[in-house]
Amino acid sequence: MLRSLTFYILIAQRLGIAAVTLVIVSFAVFFATELLPGDVAQVLLGQAATDEAVAGLRQAMGLDQPAIWRFLGWMGGLATGDFGMSYVSNMPVAELIADRLANSLRLAAVTTAISVPLALALGIGAAMWQGSLFDRIVSILTISVISVPEFMVATLAVLVFAVWLGWLPALSYGAETGSIGAMLKAYAMPVITLGFVVSAQMIRMTRAAVIETINTPYVEMALLKGASRRRMVLGHALPNALGPIANAVALSLSYLVGGVIIVETIFNYPGVAKLMVDAVSTRDLPLIQSCAMIFCVSYLLLITIADLTAILSNPRLRR
Repeated sequence: MLRSLTFYILIAQRLGIAAVTLVIVSFAVFFATELLPGDVAQVLLGQAATDEAVAGLRQAMGLDQPAIWRFLGWMGGLATGDFGMSYVSNMPVAELIADRLANSLRLAAVTTAISVPLALALGIGAAMWQGSLFDRIVSILTISVISVPEFMVATLAVLVFAVWLGWLPALSYGAETGSIGAMLKAYAMPVITLGFVVSAQMIRMTRAAVIETINTPYVEMALLKGASRRRMVLGHALPNALGPIANAVALSLSYLVGGVIIVETIFNYPGVAKLMVDAVSTRDLPLIQSCAMIFCVSYLLLITIADLTAILSNPRLRR
């Protein structure tokens, strides 16, 4: 009974921490966007606008109200699913984000479907044959990729596959996606860039988690009893390394939240990140804030899922 109570308390704590963090992040996002230079009303009306016209537009937008009241109203709207109206297009922010969010989720899903199995296989294989030539090659390649920023990987991908070889379009949506081949070409460049960095981080963290579990006494005992290395890793070490591996996968995938901003901008991919970058140039605050909150919620969701998976993978807490 006590273990069951502890199990539910741990889950409630993780969910509570995620909720408090989300409130703090929303506060930071709102007031960080308020510090952006430039006046929205001035940008919309142009430099030739009179002070009276700018003041009237600010009043119509509610920008003349205190920031704390605008923050509370914005939070209330988010709680009810109302993201507000775009200052530039005068359309609901939810409508502007809907299609772009689907594109970003599609890109993240394709990257995840390719990167996670590949990274787990290489990470577990490197741990299984620790110190071998395969392990050294994987370690050198992963460290090299991690050391290179994603914009450099994207630039090299464009230079090699688009300019030199001419196999892929430089822009992700530069070709029609009616056929499967065209769709693969449209997604290839962003997926290659994101997959390289995400997989490298995941391989390193998975390898470290499995090796740490292999060095425990019960796994060494299995080896002394005659268990093969494959059985030792897959049957004894891997199930107990599920929690750390889940954290490794979640932390690596959370990179998509930040890395996708650069990738979508470089390849002109029509996702939420590209929408937010365009909104910054026009000082469209409701759109910027909503896009930023989507990234923050995605990051918190991945981290919370990793924490819950680590708790559920612990047999002492499940009983």
